[in-house]
Amino acid sequence: MPYLLKTEPSEYSFDDLVREKKTVWSGVTNPTARKHISGMKTGDLVVIYHTGDERRAVGLATVVGAPQPDPENPKSLVIEVKAGKRLKTPVTLDEIKEMPEFSDSPLVKIGRLSVVPLTPEQYAALAGKR
Repeated sequence: MPYLLKTEPSEYSFDDLVREKKTVWSGVTNPTARKHISGMKTGDLVVIYHTGDERRAVGLATVVGAPQPDPENPKSLVIEVKAGKRLKTPVTLDEIKEMPEFSDSPLVKIGRLSVVPLTPEQYAALAGKR
């Protein structure tokens, strides 16, 4: 199942992930977002989304480490993700809201959710494979 992971680019950007090649994705404490992380599996596809002033999907990644308890925060889970390709054209939140695939998505309905499950069709729309 594909997912979307949100990050504030001033704290950790897609460029940081590309430079490091892979990272432990941490800091997710929202119960719904934690539930989504707990469902992730190695090999799942991920869209990286920059929040803040950018508000756009910017790159792709893959889950390479199954969910684990966060050793620094017992109320959080972590996963390991590996950088993939940068999107040729970032997809803004306004563009996402216009896509019929996202009419019922938590991405547009629950703006503060940092981990969002995607349908294969939503992933393809963001990854440019539509």
